[in-house]
Amino acid sequence: MSITSDSEYQCIAPIDFISMTKVPESHTWVLNPCDENLLESIPTIDLLDPNAISLIRHACEKWGIFHVINHGVSSQLLDEVELQTRGLFSLPFDQKLQAFRSANSISGYGTCRRSCLHPKRMWSEGFTIVESPKQDVHKLWPHDHHQRNHFCDVMVMYRNEMNKLAETLLDLMFGSLGLTQEDTKQVKPKTGLKNPYGPLQLNSYPICPDPTKAMGLAAHTDTSLLTLLYQSNTPTSLQIFKEGIGWVPVHPLNGALIVNLGDLMQILSNGRFKSVLHRAVVNNTHHRISVANFYGPPNDVKLSPLIQLGNLDHLPLYRSVTWKEYLKIKAKHNTKALEFIKN
Repeated sequence: MSITSDSEYQCIAPIDFISMTKVPESHTWVLNPCDENLLESIPTIDLLDPNAISLIRHACEKWGIFHVINHGVSSQLLDEVELQTRGLFSLPFDQKLQAFRSANSISGYGTCRRSCLHPKRMWSEGFTIVESPKQDVHKLWPHDHHQRNHFCDVMVMYRNEMNKLAETLLDLMFGSLGLTQEDTKQVKPKTGLKNPYGPLQLNSYPICPDPTKAMGLAAHTDTSLLTLLYQSNTPTSLQIFKEGIGWVPVHPLNGALIVNLGDLMQILSNGRFKSVLHRAVVNNTHHRISVANFYGPPNDVKLSPLIQLGNLDHLPLYRSVTWKEYLKIKAKHNTKALEFIKN
């Protein structure tokens, strides 16, 4: 385990949450609560609905997030992904630390990178898969060849299914913007969407002795084109910010996946679709699991608004930017990053 400095270690290293009987000062937040009794809820879209394309357009314009059902991903695979994820985070703390990622790495065990942007730490732990998880998984189960292989096989299968679903959703989103299939064929090679890139992020939100003082994941927008999220059927943890309303809970929906738009989609749509501000809170009764598949182009591909292909009267709101470049801007300016690439 290679750590470059004590400060960087403190920033990205989780604590042994199971041993905590109270929330330490380092993890104590002042929270802006969410009204759990709100009647507002994110849209649910059936991909078999003949009106799916118009429903997706409305959801992307008004919410930036929606549930999707009849998505083609088997419930058996989703169950197995949750089982394997829970198994990983149920390992003894010292064993998980064997796969701890260094400060200059992305893959492996640790806390959310954006933890370093906040004065307080978060009540969560994660495991990030960028390419093959084999090296990190070997550190977790050094003597269990079968478990290592099975875990890797499940995650590869899940990631492949998520990427196929993301491609389907992108085609529907592009179509809803007035881009023809011919436009899409020309755009995809240019933007690199035929060679998608993005990490698979396994998240764990352990039971918290005092949820009123802790934050699972601080408010943020994703940088991806879109994120496909599976969350366990536990008390509501995910919340989104809706203008004019405040924080809205995203209640689990059995068999559904969550689709939320990232900043790159806001750029591609020329601001017509909005990336969604969201956060995760914790509870004192259930250990919540989520698995996020971030979908986007290769890091070095230039992105610029595609809406100009559908309507030449609209000037691009944002300058061209690569995902890699934008990540650096996001690391510095967080939720205000989009303001720094406006034309």
